[in-house]
Amino acid sequence: MAVLEAFDLINGELQRVEETLRKNIESQVKIIPEVGDYVLKSGGKRFRPSLALVSARLCGYQGERHINLASAVEFIHTASLLHDDVIDEAELRRGKSSVNSIWGNKNSILIGDYLSSRASSLVAHDGDLRIVKIFSEFISRMAEGELLQHAKRKNINLHEDDYLSIIKKKTATLISVACQVGAILGQSSPEEESALTDFGLDLGMAFQLKDDCLDYTSEKEELGKGIGADLKEGKLTLPLLLVLKKCTAQEKKAIKKIVSASVLTKKELTTVADLIDKYEGIDYTLDRANEYISKAKRHLDIFPDSPEKYALQLMADYVIGRKS
Repeated sequence: MAVLEAFDLINGELQRVEETLRKNIESQVKIIPEVGDYVLKSGGKRFRPSLALVSARLCGYQGERHINLASAVEFIHTASLLHDDVIDEAELRRGKSSVNSIWGNKNSILIGDYLSSRASSLVAHDGDLRIVKIFSEFISRMAEGELLQHAKRKNINLHEDDYLSIIKKKTATLISVACQVGAILGQSSPEEESALTDFGLDLGMAFQLKDDCLDYTSEKEELGKGIGADLKEGKLTLPLLLVLKKCTAQEKKAIKKIVSASVLTKKELTTVADLIDKYEGIDYTLDRANEYISKAKRHLDIFPDSPEKYALQLMADYVIGRKS
């Protein structure tokens, strides 16, 4: 797979990130390394820390600070997943039993808090006040996105712009932060830093929109959860939002009933999937994702050709082509 070329470029650095992650889950409180080891072995691709590492190299950085900061990015991402699974009452994560389904909601929340604190410690240890501020502001925006999403659960009148705002705060901004931190470490020009920040933001938007499609099209073994998991959790994503904008009054009434149900049947999920197929919701969402990927790649035009620039382009292609 072409994207492996990108990961090969930073293989040694990724190994050091992995070592840092494991070092930072060491604790005399037995459950912390127990759950931490379970999470770290759960199959995460380390996509976000990889972006931080490649971005730093793109901007000429040659030190070691990017290892801790890339690790902080991964810890924040992992903590957000633990919290999300509690909120969504999820039973699966990446094809395995979720932490909350094994250790319970309280432990899952507390472990998520612990990982967030380790991320904060890594960022504080770095000592760059600007980077500290960037991470702090992101965490606030992520919480806003989570609260906004929760407030809009099962709301069939959710506007597309509101949905895009949610995924920008929840998903895209962390990917943007990962790229921006790399630019800061490399002491890039303001124009280059802005380009990498925007690259990450558009890449993150595409990443979530692709996830929206996979939720209705992938097999459980690929995505690690059953089809329509977002709908079961009351989340209306872009493929269904398009349907609600184009469907008949009768179809909208049926969707409202399905979305409002406390438990969804296979027949109801099939009904929604059929409507998404009828109104080409997947094609529409993929088109939007591809638009974001094209924008993301254009942001890289400011940089001269290099293995790192090529790696970022491959990672952008990967976002659209992935099956999980």
